[in-house]
Amino acid sequence: MSTSTAPTSVAETEQPTATAPRAAATRRGRRGPLATLATHGTLIVASLVAFFPVAWLIFLSLGPDKDDYLHPGRIWHKMTFDNYTFVLRHTGFFDWLQSTLVVVLGTTAIGVIIAATSGYAVSRMRFPGYKKFMWVLLVTQMFPVAVLIVPMYQIMSELGLIDTYLGLILVNCTTVVPYSAWLLKGYFDTIPFEIDEAGRVDGLTPFGTFLRLVLPLAKPGLAVAAFYNFLTAFGEVAFASTFMLSDSKYTFAVGLQSFVSEHDAQRNLMAATAVLIAIPVSAFFYLVQKNLVTGLTAGGTKG
Repeated sequence: MSTSTAPTSVAETEQPTATAPRAAATRRGRRGPLATLATHGTLIVASLVAFFPVAWLIFLSLGPDKDDYLHPGRIWHKMTFDNYTFVLRHTGFFDWLQSTLVVVLGTTAIGVIIAATSGYAVSRMRFPGYKKFMWVLLVTQMFPVAVLIVPMYQIMSELGLIDTYLGLILVNCTTVVPYSAWLLKGYFDTIPFEIDEAGRVDGLTPFGTFLRLVLPLAKPGLAVAAFYNFLTAFGEVAFASTFMLSDSKYTFAVGLQSFVSEHDAQRNLMAATAVLIAIPVSAFFYLVQKNLVTGLTAGGTKG
């Protein structure tokens, strides 16, 4: 008696070995319910921690009395928007807004222009001392503000720039340009050098190549530098309180100090002003947020 064995197809023999790795990969890439719950719980807690100071500031701004921050539970029964009305009608809020916009936008524009040209020059051109130039910019960041104020004040005084917007803008640029130049230099390093060569083949000058070809590709990096310049100039206090002498030329950061004196502290009005001040920053962040993440990560690696 003879027995016969049915032939087994190649597809049938290979099917278990082909599906097993795929199933294992699916299991490895999928989170379990506990891991998903822990991840979402961590993100929710982190979000609450980040949002709590903002919510607390808004809550304190609704208290009508200057000492309500000592007894925050009482605010629930007497919430009002009178603090915002008083700030907008009876303080120099709109003068502070005008001064802040002039100084901040001027610092952002001039700072980004200087930093972009400096970073591009060091990234693309090899001139004597180009490496030392960037280190000199870094060293300037090591001096504390208290050491720089006196010589800067003397220089500004001799140039007639005390109590002028231009003087404060130039002083702020000494703070924002070094970091922005380093930031943009790292971003320009990620842009292929072949783009510059293509511009030269087309007859563009180095500045034309920078302006027409490189800058459009560097929008994310420029957005990060602009955001840094904006926030630095917006929250700067030491230079603004020293070089701006007129009350009408105070920026927001200096104007907030007017609510606190040696014998009195109107913290309810300060909280309301702080909430109003956050609106321009939020608006600017909304405008540049699309490029922020790309710009923050692209300069970290080359190639």
